[in-house]
Amino acid sequence: METTATRRTRGIRRGTTVLLLLAAVACNPVEAIPEHQEELAQQEQELQSTNSATLNGLAFNGLAFNGLAFNGLAFNGLTSAEFSAWFNQNDSLAATVMRYVVTCAVKAGETRTFTDSKGRTYVWQGSLGLAPDWASGQPATVTEQQLVSACLAAHVNKFGRRVAISVQGRNARGESIATTPAELQEFSQREGCFFGNLFTHEGVFAGNDDRPLGSYESSVRACALGRAGACAPIVQAGSCAASCTRDPTNTYYTQCTRNGITYAPITTRIHPQDIYTCGDLKCQFTESCGIGLSTTHCTLDCGICLF
Repeated sequence: METTATRRTRGIRRGTTVLLLLAAVACNPVEAIPEHQEELAQQEQELQSTNSATLNGLAFNGLAFNGLAFNGLAFNGLTSAEFSAWFNQNDSLAATVMRYVVTCAVKAGETRTFTDSKGRTYVWQGSLGLAPDWASGQPATVTEQQLVSACLAAHVNKFGRRVAISVQGRNARGESIATTPAELQEFSQREGCFFGNLFTHEGVFAGNDDRPLGSYESSVRACALGRAGACAPIVQAGSCAASCTRDPTNTYYTQCTRNGITYAPITTRIHPQDIYTCGDLKCQFTESCGIGLSTTHCTLDCGICLF
């Protein structure tokens, strides 16, 4: 992981209102005092590894759009009254949301900080840098809105568990997310394309970048390769190839079209071993006992149900 150069942040001004109501994995606030620096570094390492490879564990439980004033992720403190009011409604939930928002929008080497009404200071680390103008305090452009929305959707996990993914695509200025041949080789399983806009009520979509999982297959990552309705409110969009355009290197998609609207997408890859197969003699938490070879009745892995 790159060394973090901590910078102060500037207040969010009033602007487009977006409330991301997300039920997510536990994320405790980080108290930015010396005795907690080791804990802070460990939490940052959990979320970001090298370049575009990150951990996901975000689970959508619903989306609403009527509370959070996000007109910029600036440099000297998230101090607007609107942001504080939104954050304090559910500080644990808001901390998780902000953790992923900053990961997606802000570049590596920068952080955003916030001190809540209880005097607790939260520090969130940038990584992908998809929204450079928004991250510098300006209103988010439509492309930045789309990319942050797509990135949040890409980090959603139906089961709220963490698993490494490789995030591919371009930022709002058309610059490719940094990656390496080694990363592409490690994350050799193509997974999906994610696109949409949470800022404008257009929703978010997930398409499969490989064949959908069969009845005998399952994965912690169920939103792209899984069946329709697996990750509501994310809408399954079918094959990425049918609605999206690949970049010249065939690594990621540059645009996707849905309902006549063209979006800037995010493309994901995963480890091949993160797809489970009924018959590998290991009962995964995504599999169940029963008589059969499907994930819901996997005799070979989970046995026959006794009750």
